Amino acid sequence: MESLDKKSRDGLAVMLTQSVDRLSEPEALRGLWHRHQGGIPLPSNTALSEVAELARAILFPGFYGKSTVSLSTIKYQIGVNVERLQRILAGQVLAGLAFAAKEDIDIPHCEIDCLKGKALDIATQLISRLPSIRETLATDVTAAYNGDPAADNPAEIIACYPVIKALTNYRVAHELLQLGVPLIPRMLTEMAHSETGIDIHPGATIGRYFTIDHGTGVVIGATTVIGNNVKLYQGVTLGAKSFPLDDKGIPIKGIPRHPIIGDDVVIYANATVLGRIHIGNGCVVGANVWVTHDLEPGTKKYFQN
Repeated sequence: MESLDKKSRDGLAVMLTQSVDRLSEPEALRGLWHRHQGGIPLPSNTALSEVAELARAILFPGFYGKSTVSLSTIKYQIGVNVERLQRILAGQVLAGLAFAAKEDIDIPHCEIDCLKGKALDIATQLISRLPSIRETLATDVTAAYNGDPAADNPAEIIACYPVIKALTNYRVAHELLQLGVPLIPRMLTEMAHSETGIDIHPGATIGRYFTIDHGTGVVIGATTVIGNNVKLYQGVTLGAKSFPLDDKGIPIKGIPRHPIIGDDVVIYANATVLGRIHIGNGCVVGANVWVTHDLEPGTKKYFQN
């Protein structure tokens, strides 16, 4: 290709300059850019992927992680992973806290130091909760194993089943949300969503002995409450029926709008349960059913031609 003449090069330069000017206009940027407070970048997907992998390696040693595990080395290896998790997570929590700060006011250096201390404290508190998280995840493994005759042993559940990966991310993310961490909990659950096809909002409350068979396409909304010993199948949606609007026509945030699922409930494939309704203890919801009203305990609701 022949090189461009000077006139053509000047014309291209003008086009580029005009594009840069338009892309930099405040009106064009409104709501679409983020000012980094104190030079602290946004949380990193790469770093948070490592956080998720470290958490899985700590919670399920020998199933996740890069090291070979034995009883003689397990305490050392968990210790190494915990130390690394604390360091990486503290840095990411700091990024999340800075993200949530007001963009129009510079954070003083002294406040950044306070945020660093807060981030380290939150990371340490999360690690202190890992034993309880593992205890709950152990019940989820049991539920998945007992509910699937195709599973040969619980180890297969941990190693292979997407529900355990999704629930590990969710249960860690839920605790971080409870600790007041912005943005990062949602990033962790969305990573699991991309990996497994299971979309659980970190704000949802999920009891013990919970499982999702197959998993792909499951959606659990932010204000969903799920009791103990609940089983979902693929394609189930626990969603909102409608979004109340304020006087400007904008959806009102933060109000309870998703279902409350009682204990010992089974919801079969592609069922859709919408709104702040109660599904009573022991209910069975059949496949492809829409539920928008309360179900009394023990109800069995099926699709009928």
